[in-house]
Amino acid sequence: MNRLLLTAFVAALMLPATGVAQTAAHTPTGKIGWISIDLVVTTCDEGARTINDIQKFIDDKNNQLDTMRRDYDDLRNRLEVQASRLTDEARMDLEEKAVTQEVALQRFSEDTQRDIDFRRQRLYNTISGKLGPVFEKVAADMGLDAIQVFDPQRDAWIHPDLNVTENVIKAYNQTYPANAPIMPSAAKKP
Repeated sequence: MNRLLLTAFVAALMLPATGVAQTAAHTPTGKIGWISIDLVVTTCDEGARTINDIQKFIDDKNNQLDTMRRDYDDLRNRLEVQASRLTDEARMDLEEKAVTQEVALQRFSEDTQRDIDFRRQRLYNTISGKLGPVFEKVAADMGLDAIQVFDPQRDAWIHPDLNVTENVIKAYNQTYPANAPIMPSAAKKP
């Protein structure tokens, strides 16, 4: 009976060792690649195209804002120059128009900034939301166990050979060609 117990005990000890040996053969090596997510989003073909569209939008809004500012400045100058020659009622009308234009200018600026921020966030969310399969492909091709996002506030330095940003951009461009149609939600104004 003791011999049977000893054999069972030894066998029980051997099972985990065998399992550990099998697991150790499949243990990841710990090789990690690092990326700049901002660089991926803004320089992949789709991101660059969308950034260009956002810049056109910004330029258009800046032109509108400049026109609104000129109109407001003209009104304020006219009010200053003509104030002494205007009736109280005419002066109050001009002051009211100036205040109305100033408020419109402020709202336009705030709305435009909110719209720009929304477009940038949508770009970031759209591209980063499609990166999973790209990361898997790059990791498999390069024998990586993980891809981490480099954060300069957290990470002091990484070896340049561990930076796989360009590989991810290239794989993203192959997976999602820029000449593919834009998603309908990305083409709509918020």
